[in-house]
Amino acid sequence: MLTLVIIMAAILVLCGLVLTYVAFPHRGAQVPAAPWLGDAMSRAVDAVPTLDEEAADQARRR
Repeated sequence: MLTLVIIMAAILVLCGLVLTYVAFPHRGAQVPAAPWLGDAMSRAVDAVPTLDEEAADQARRR
């Protein structure tokens, strides 16, 4: 039972972080209560390898 509670709490924290990222740093705004959080999220997203639109178009054509 305790494991389930811990897992659900972790899921809720992750959901909150995703919503915060989409609401603020992804749109170019600072997180009002914690600007350091927005900066950390932006650095984390920049560090993750992504597929740009040009490469996605080329992959679809193949």
